[in-house]
Amino acid sequence: MDWKKLYESKLVSAKEAVSNIKSNSRVVVSIAAAEPTELIDALVENKENYENVEIVHMVDVGECKYAQEGMEKYFKYNSTFVGTNTRDAVNSGKAEFTPCFFCEIPGLFKDGYLPVDVALIQVSKPDKHGYCSFGISNDYTKPAADCAKMVIAEVNENMPRVLGDSFIHVSDIDYIVETSHPVMELKQPKIGKIERAIGEYCASLVEDGSTLQVGIGAIPDAVLLSLKDKKDLGIHSEMISDGVVDLVESGAINNKKKTLNPGKIVVTFLMGTKKLYDFVDDNPMVETYPATYVNDPTVIMKNSKMISINSCVEVDFMGQVCSESIGMNQISGIGGQVDFIRGANMCKDGKAIIAIPSTAAKGKVSRIVPFIQKGTPITTSRTDVNYIVTEYGIARLKGKSLKERARALINIAHPDFRPWLIEEYEKRFRSKF
Repeated sequence: MDWKKLYESKLVSAKEAVSNIKSNSRVVVSIAAAEPTELIDALVENKENYENVEIVHMVDVGECKYAQEGMEKYFKYNSTFVGTNTRDAVNSGKAEFTPCFFCEIPGLFKDGYLPVDVALIQVSKPDKHGYCSFGISNDYTKPAADCAKMVIAEVNENMPRVLGDSFIHVSDIDYIVETSHPVMELKQPKIGKIERAIGEYCASLVEDGSTLQVGIGAIPDAVLLSLKDKKDLGIHSEMISDGVVDLVESGAINNKKKTLNPGKIVVTFLMGTKKLYDFVDDNPMVETYPATYVNDPTVIMKNSKMISINSCVEVDFMGQVCSESIGMNQISGIGGQVDFIRGANMCKDGKAIIAIPSTAAKGKVSRIVPFIQKGTPITTSRTDVNYIVTEYGIARLKGKSLKERARALINIAHPDFRPWLIEEYEKRFRSKF
C-alpha cells in the first residue's frame, strides 16, 4: 500500500489511540522534551478504564500527571531517572525507581527484563519516503518502539527532523495522532561568578581537537562559554543544549578532528530552546543514535581526547561520588554519568571531570565531605574518578593515595569548611594535614 494511504488509515484522535491500551500493560514514554503531551493527557483522562498500567519514563520535564496524588489505582510509575515532578511520588513509596546505566536501558526492553507492551512516542512529519524522525529523543525511545507490541505516535509538525539512526516508517506505527503544539523548551540557566570560575577551570583541561560530553545546567553552559577560543572541538554527548550552537557558529566546534563520526555532532537526545531545535532540524552535522551506541563506554573511548564533564551532589575524602541521592532521598538518577566517565577514562588521552560548586544550600553545606551520608548510593566509584573541579581549583585524584586524595579535595573546598575538613582528616588518617 502507498505509505500516504497507510498513514491516513492509521489517523485517530488521542482519546481513541489510548483506548487501545489495556490494563496491566507496560507503557514506555519518550523522554524529556519529546514527551508526547497530548497522548499523556488523553491517557490520564482515560484513567478510569485502566488498572495497573505501568509507565516507564526517564527525565520528566512535563507535568507527569500519571505520577500525581490519587493516580496509584490506575498507574504504576517506574522512573529510571527521578526528576522534580516525580521525586515526591518515588520517595513516598507511591512510585518506583529502577537504577540503571543509560546505555543499558534499551537492553532492558529488548532482552525481556522490561518487555514493552506500548511505546508512546513523539515524532516528526514523515518525509517523502514515509519515514518519521524521532527528532530530539532517540535514546531508549527508538529501541522501545522497535520492540513494542504496539506503537502510538504523536506526529508533531513542529518536531525537528534530526538525522542519524533516527527513523521509524509509517508502516511500523499502529496509531497516529497529528499534533502541532510547540516542542517543550528548557529555560536557560543563570550563570553566576561561581559557575564562571568552574567553567574556566574546566576549560583549562580542554585541549584543541578534544571531543566533549557536556550536560545541561549552569555549569555545563559556563564551560561552553569558556571554550570560545578553542579550536577543532567535537561533540559526542548524551545530550546537548543551546550553548553548543553558539560554539558551532563561532567556529570552535567543527568536529573535524574527531576520530569517530568525523564531522558529526553525535548525541542521543536534545533539550533546549527553539534555537537548538531550529539548528538541528535537517542539519547534516547533527546525528542521533540510540543510547546503546552513544553511551556505550567502548564506543566513547574511540574518540580521541575524549572529555567527559558531569556534576554531582557530594564527594567524600576517598573520591566517591554521589550524584543521585541525599541519604535515601532519591533526587535524580545515574543517567549517563558512569557511561561517559568510563568511556573517557578508557580513552588513552581522555579526561573525566566532575565539576561542582564547593557548597550547597546557599553556602550552608559543603559538597566535599569526610563521609557520604548513611543510605546514600555511590554513583561513580572512587576508582573511576579522575578530576574534581570547584570554583577553587582542580583536584586530580587518579593515582593518588587516600590521604593524597583527601588533601587535594580539601584544598579546593570552600574556605569556610576547610578547618572542619582538616580536623576530620586528622582524625581519619591519624596524621597532621
